[in-house]
Amino acid sequence: MKAEVFDEKFDDGSEDIISNLDLSTLKRPNQKQKRVNVDFPVWIIDSLDKEANRVGVTRQSIIKLWLAERLEEQLLTNKVRL
Repeated sequence: MKAEVFDEKFDDGSEDIISNLDLSTLKRPNQKQKRVNVDFPVWIIDSLDKEANRVGVTRQSIIKLWLAERLEEQLLTNKVRL
């Protein structure tokens, strides 16, 4: 399919374009995984578990979410200072 036809289908919105894509080769940038081990005091683990249960996610997910939020916040703060 030519790019113009694909763009028209996308812009029109009347047809699902996902079937025209090869998702088997899809890669998300900066999403390569690397395992790390971190030791936390028991009170932090307990607090993480309570919050994860409250939100309905795993402990690992809440840690990733909070770290990502903090890093984004830090990035924005540093950009403002520049």
